[in-house]
Amino acid sequence: MKDLPPQPPQTALRPPAQVMRLSRLGAAFPTRLSFLRCLTRRLADEGAQVTRPVWQIDARGYGHAVYSVPLGGHVYSLVAVSNALPDALRTDRVIATAWDTAYVLYDGVPDADALARLCREAPLQEAGRFTERDLVLSRANKSVRLFNHVVDCLRAGHQPDAAQIDAVGYLMRTTAVYGNGKFGIADRGLIEDRPGIEGPFAAEMLTVWLIRSFTHDLVEHLGGRALDPRLKRHLGIGNSTGLGMAPFLVSHPVLLNNWIMARETALARVRALPGLDADKRARLHTLAARAAAHLQEWQVPDPAHQARIEALRTEWPQIARAIADAPHPEALFTRAAPLSEDAQELTVALLLEPYPELVDGLAACMSDPLGLCAVPFANTADLRSAIDRGFGWALEVDFDCPSQQHQFWYVSEEKLEPRLGLRHQEAGAELESPLDIARRVQALRRDLDRGPNDLRAFRTAHPQHELALRRVLTATHHPYSEIQDNLIGHTCLPIDMLRCKLAFFGAAKFDPKSDRWTRVTLAQGAPLPEDLGTPLADDWWLPVRGA
Repeated sequence: MKDLPPQPPQTALRPPAQVMRLSRLGAAFPTRLSFLRCLTRRLADEGAQVTRPVWQIDARGYGHAVYSVPLGGHVYSLVAVSNALPDALRTDRVIATAWDTAYVLYDGVPDADALARLCREAPLQEAGRFTERDLVLSRANKSVRLFNHVVDCLRAGHQPDAAQIDAVGYLMRTTAVYGNGKFGIADRGLIEDRPGIEGPFAAEMLTVWLIRSFTHDLVEHLGGRALDPRLKRHLGIGNSTGLGMAPFLVSHPVLLNNWIMARETALARVRALPGLDADKRARLHTLAARAAAHLQEWQVPDPAHQARIEALRTEWPQIARAIADAPHPEALFTRAAPLSEDAQELTVALLLEPYPELVDGLAACMSDPLGLCAVPFANTADLRSAIDRGFGWALEVDFDCPSQQHQFWYVSEEKLEPRLGLRHQEAGAELESPLDIARRVQALRRDLDRGPNDLRAFRTAHPQHELALRRVLTATHHPYSEIQDNLIGHTCLPIDMLRCKLAFFGAAKFDPKSDRWTRVTLAQGAPLPEDLGTPLADDWWLPVRGA
């Protein structure tokens, strides 16, 4: 066996007790390791070219189109279907049954029969019938005011108002991007080893990026002329995301660990660098200025979150100024320590950006091909010690206090989507989903003090603790696998879980509508298909219009 290449030096990783708190997860920003960035980088590296073999869209903007792209030795096609939708039926809520547009990412290039089937079934979404060739299912609604504004301006012979594009950022927003076997589409296992889409959510990100091209083409078709490429790049895809996404981080602990571990390892490598050369310092200056401009564009209606943005705008110049005399990345990282978690996490994302040679290879470590592979505890004493070492945060929660059991997670019977109920006000707690990790681990620890030392005997006597035992075992070998907060307490804000996951997708400009759902913009600033062979293919962190 050949010797493995030496690994770059790195500092100690930030501890899970710091990184895995809800408030810090809810301050995440996209990075070089975000899945959309990884996708566009891969497409560019392969010299991929997008073709549009089918464009059957009428003068009103209705019909269907097909976009095909090679990736990793396979060809994938987005089938886009556009239908008339009365304004009264246009909603972001999951209870919707009709949408402006519907999409399927197809494995290959569909022939006439497959295309006819997809045009028939895609608009039905959950009610449709799909096959193993259908990899991702999605739908999107127009941002009507901006969509119509862009079309009207193009028809009138001029470009749309840039300020309106800045304010919204997308022509359509998706209300779901389904993968992994949902509603009869292909199971993840069928494609998980394919180069190019083996990474987390890579097929879904490819779908979103191609949907963005369709929205651009649709307004140009209706407007009769081309959009300025600078405006077009700034038009991403909106997304409305609610509670359905939040439990994923709890139900996939090894995957969560691998995402966080990759980012923290990248940060530790950058922090270990002994100095900042002139090129890297200049790059940091450019990126810090871009981040400042991005923060100025980021406006949300919610007062609490707008206050966070304004506070970050006030703090960020301290980081920008510190670049000039910081002797090394660690000094810049340390400079952010007294600032808010928002400023600290934005600084982390900034530090990773100029160092592709240290960061990009870690993207290959972010999947979970094996799941939990760990040696069980020898006895209950070892299990007790593991809980005391890794779950002190859970043992500190007072579950006799009603506020610490304020809410419960469940799955709605109608839509099979996660929901939150108020335990002391609403019925249904008997149907609770097992996201109460802290409470379960605490109960396990309590019974360990009264049980036998033989672990097998304890498990036989207490089968109700199997989930908690597995969580402890997982955390012992995967230190970033557990959100270190009480997820049923009154202070748990699901929006923090949503932002963490969406930042890994590559989302920016989070626009919370409550503590349970948010709108975001995906692929804003991302390369257009014609940009893949240029430096723009991988230079779109926190984009601003014209940059």
